[in-house]
Parts: sequence; C-alpha cells; structure tokens
Amino acid sequence: MGSATAGFNRTPRGTRRDLRSAHYPLVSLRMSERKLKAWEGAGLIDAATADRIRAWEASNARPVALWAVIGIAALCIGLGLISVVAANWDAIPGIVRLALHFALMAGLVGFLWLREQALAERQPWLHEAVLFVFGMLGLTFMGHIGQVYQTSSPLWQLLALWLVLFAPLLLLRGLSWLTAGMAMGTLAFTAWNYAMSIDGAYAHLDDTAKAIHVGLATGLPALVAGAAPWLRRDGARPYFWRRLAQLALIYAACGTSLVAIASAFEHLPDESDAGQILTVLAIYAAFGLAAAALVFRKADDESGRAQAAVLAGSAAVLIMAYPLSGSQLVGGILFMAYWAGIGAASLHAGWRGIFQLSVGIIAFRLIVLSFELASDLLTSGAGLIFSGCLILAVAWGAVRVSRRFAPGREPS
Repeated sequence: MGSATAGFNRTPRGTRRDLRSAHYPLVSLRMSERKLKAWEGAGLIDAATADRIRAWEASNARPVALWAVIGIAALCIGLGLISVVAANWDAIPGIVRLALHFALMAGLVGFLWLREQALAERQPWLHEAVLFVFGMLGLTFMGHIGQVYQTSSPLWQLLALWLVLFAPLLLLRGLSWLTAGMAMGTLAFTAWNYAMSIDGAYAHLDDTAKAIHVGLATGLPALVAGAAPWLRRDGARPYFWRRLAQLALIYAACGTSLVAIASAFEHLPDESDAGQILTVLAIYAAFGLAAAALVFRKADDESGRAQAAVLAGSAAVLIMAYPLSGSQLVGGILFMAYWAGIGAASLHAGWRGIFQLSVGIIAFRLIVLSFELASDLLTSGAGLIFSGCLILAVAWGAVRVSRRFAPGREPS
C-alpha cells in the first residue's frame, strides 16, 4: 500500500535505507525466452534489445543451485550442533547455559552496534536476519530462565515482557516485513493469550470488568494501524512502517470478519453474557475508530484515506453485528458488504491485490451461504446454481469496474 520508496540514486549519503531501496535488486529478473520472443514479435522490443537483455541476465545470473546446496549444508551443521547440545543439555550447568545464551544476545547487539549502518546500507537482509535472530533469542531466553530456575508464569506475561525489552529495538531499527511481522505478531498473540486467560489472571473481577480487560487487550493491536504513520519520522524506513500498518489493518479486518461470521449463527442479545459481548465489541470498535481518526489525520494520499475508511468500516460492522445477529442470511450479507467496502476502498487507493482478494472472498462466501440456507438436496442444488450465476455476475462486474477505475499494479 502506498508509493514505493526512493531509489538508491535519490537517497542522501549517510541516511539509512530500507530493503526496497538497497543498491542491489532483492529479486532478480528472470526473463524467459518465450516472453522475449513474444515481446519481440509484438514490436515492444527489437532484436538488439532482446540480445542485450539476454546478455545482462547471463552476466547477472545467480547460482541458485549452488546457494541451495550451501544452505542445506549450513542447515545440516546447525541441526547437528543443536543435536549435540541437546544430547548433553542436562550435563551443562544452568548458569552456564544462561551465560552462553546471554553472551549470544550481547554479541548480536555488539555486532549491530558496530556494523548496523553498513549492514542497513549494503546488506539489509543480513541486518534483518540479525535483528530477527536477536528477537528469537530474547523469546527463548525468558523460557530458558523459567526452565533453569523452575519458575512458571502465564505465557502472556513473558511475551509482554519481551515486548517491553526487545520490541523497541525492532521498531527503531527494523527495515522490512520480517521484523514488522515479528513485532506485530507477538503483540497480537500476547493480547489474545491474555484475553483467553482472563478468568485465571483476574478471577476476582466481575464479568463486566473482565469484558473491559478483554476488549482493551484485543483492540490494542488494531490501534497500531493508526500509530504507525505517526511513528514514522522524516520519511525514515517507510517500507517498515507501511508493512507494520498493513499488518495491523489485516488484524482488524480478520477480527471484524470473524465477528460477522459468528453473528450469523448466534443471536447475541439472547446470550447469557450478552452484556459482556457488547462491551468487548464496543471497545474493539472504539479502537478501530481511534485508529481511523489517526490515519485520516496523517493521510496525505489516497492510500491513507482508504485505510482510514476500512478501519471506520470495521468499527461500524462490529457495532451492527450485535443487533443484526442470529440470521444466516443477514450475517452473510453483512460479511459481504464489509468486503465489498474493502474492495471499493482498494479501487480508490490502487490496491490491486486487495481488490482481487475481496472479490474472491465475496464469491467464496456466496457459495458457503448457499449451503447454509439449503434445507435439502433440491434447495442445495438450486442454491449452488444461483450462487454460481451470481458469482459470474460479480466477477464480470469486478472486471468491468477494475478495467475502468483500477490503476496498474501498485508498488509493494
């Protein structure tokens, strides 16, 4: 989502660049002979240009097979070292194991301290790999402490501590989806693990207080979508912040979709815990509206405004799901309307892939809805026929609309 980052030639000397602005291509172009001949036959390129492309590809080809063999060898060595350590695990004193573990983390931090600028400029993927390994070592170090000292605590507490100690480094130095995904994934998992263990963690609270805790915890990751544009300063690492915002937007969309699906099977106001459900949905929706407002205030292009619209739509669906629940037809329509809104926002922002995904999800939901509404074989068959015709109409309309309004493939 959004525009591509600046190229290497437009990057001021001494500034850190993300993975999309590295001085070498991350994904090398592999032109097939069939494509070259087709372009040459269509008059798009001449024979001399085709020859130059072939020569460039031949001179810049990477030995994929050789690197695969090297990777397999490295994997074998790594697995062998792990097996040797595991075989003698109990024979190694706990304090020694912890010291070695801590030394590894300290060594990676020192390596980043000394080489971070050079890695970010020349080898961004190695920079990301070191950050990711450092984060994983931090996660395992906490479990390692519990194993050595025979302590136990809820998983969400360990993950929350990791977010406090290690996530700031990812946010300050991350460059790509790898570190963004690690930070966002850990935050989401921590929130839901806390929500599922709320009865044990705060058993003394009443049901309403527990619902507030659950709503605050599960709604917090969606707020990252609104915070990410504000945390980005002076255009630094735009690819990282864009990916972080996208992951938070995906989190919000998935949560909203699950609520819309669940509303088709249960009439929420009739549930014994209806008040708690409404409280959770209201808090979740409030986080979505807050994120939408933050994104909209910072938006300077169509993509930002589309993200704000999707977040606001998510909040609206969460609120409507409560009174409209209990009907499979209404629940299905609510779900498809939500994704139709995402598709419209995608057209507005130029998210070509998201637009195609929304069309596919709507088509799939139509098929599922035909089975849900069928009461016997006859109605099931008729429903499938109707759904198939409706899906063809949706696909035809989507193609017509996309040809007229959708731009070309957006930069990643």
